[in-house]
Amino acid sequence: MTGDDWAEPAWRAVLEQIEARSGARVLDVGCGAGGFVAYCGRRGMVASGIDPDPDMVRLAVDRERDVRSGGVEKLLWDDATFDLTTAFNALQFAEDTDEALAEMVRVTRPGGHLAVANWAERALNDVDAIERALADGPPGPEGDLRLPGGLRGLLEDGGLTEVHEGLVDVPWEFADDESLVTWIVGDGAPEDAVEVLAAVRPYRQKAGGYRLINRFRYAVGRRSPAVGR
Repeated sequence: MTGDDWAEPAWRAVLEQIEARSGARVLDVGCGAGGFVAYCGRRGMVASGIDPDPDMVRLAVDRERDVRSGGVEKLLWDDATFDLTTAFNALQFAEDTDEALAEMVRVTRPGGHLAVANWAERALNDVDAIERALADGPPGPEGDLRLPGGLRGLLEDGGLTEVHEGLVDVPWEFADDESLVTWIVGDGAPEDAVEVLAAVRPYRQKAGGYRLINRFRYAVGRRSPAVGR
């Protein structure tokens, strides 16, 4: 795992599911520093992105990509612009996920695809040990979108057809203590680093370093090609 490409297994699963081709127009919602936008560009697709964090947008724009500042509630493109619209670990943060999904559908062409992916339930993610170590209290309830059938139901309720839901491994690998602490804690408090290293001790490899197995759920659906949809 390096940089912002840690979600690449989920990116790859989505593109394989829809058999994405060179020249396809793609929009990534909540694109962060533009990792998926760049990934699509390397595969010959015409990719754009949008994110509400100005700092992330600046990083993405430095890659000479079409990345704009804004939220999922108001996407800055015309109707039916994209062949594929995606949201990786982003849609669940919208104030109203149904309205956000409708906006994603709006910018997707009839017959095009829409994909949403996010963390699966805590029991399937080793990173939960780190989250518990850094949390101020007990974890809150898990959102429906993390559970089996949650993303499928969201897309089907939003009018998408041919919905496929899947589960994909998203492993985190670190060569040593320093790289793990830098990735997780950054410039955080020293005591956080101590707690993180204690939490990940069960995931230390015999040869050194760490490997945490995490999983994303994803769902891909097609916008109805019918007129008026």
